[in-house]
Amino acid sequence: MTPPLTAVIPSPAADAAHDAAHTTAARFRQGSYSVLCPECHVPAGVLCLAQRNVHTARRNAYLQNPKTTGLVPLLVARAR
Repeated sequence: MTPPLTAVIPSPAADAAHDAAHTTAARFRQGSYSVLCPECHVPAGVLCLAQRNVHTARRNAYLQNPKTTGLVPLLVARAR
């Protein structure tokens, strides 16, 4: 397992990159962000209320039934 980015490079730039990665995944409903969170009850595509973290229950819900939606269908759907 790789250490968190902030443990390797403790800087504001690393914090911003970490936040941007979570925000991008949530915006495009990728990975765990494609399902709703059973712990904090936020819908799919929204960040968990735990800062910089995905609840374990949300990750497990995604792993039980992963959705395979690519980036192109999401962009085409928004353009219509």
